[in-house]
Amino acid sequence: MGPLEIILIVVVIALVFGASKLPQLGKGLGQGIKEFKRETGKTDAETTEVVTPITDVSSRQIDPVTGAPMPTERERETAGNRRA
Repeated sequence: MGPLEIILIVVVIALVFGASKLPQLGKGLGQGIKEFKRETGKTDAETTEVVTPITDVSSRQIDPVTGAPMPTERERETAGNRRA
């Protein structure tokens, strides 16, 4: 966007809202941007504090027919000892 187009947009806004409303419009826009930056900053800070990676989750094979987790070697040994 060139400087001529920006000037044209500012003139149209001045004609639509009137010269007396422009300072109020600018103030409202500035407050909105300030609040947006403050809220996005909070979200980033809270997110990094709350989220902790889960690293020690054991994986298990799933039975393709039933979809149930298959027993591990330790569980098979334990079940075999109970039967004997």
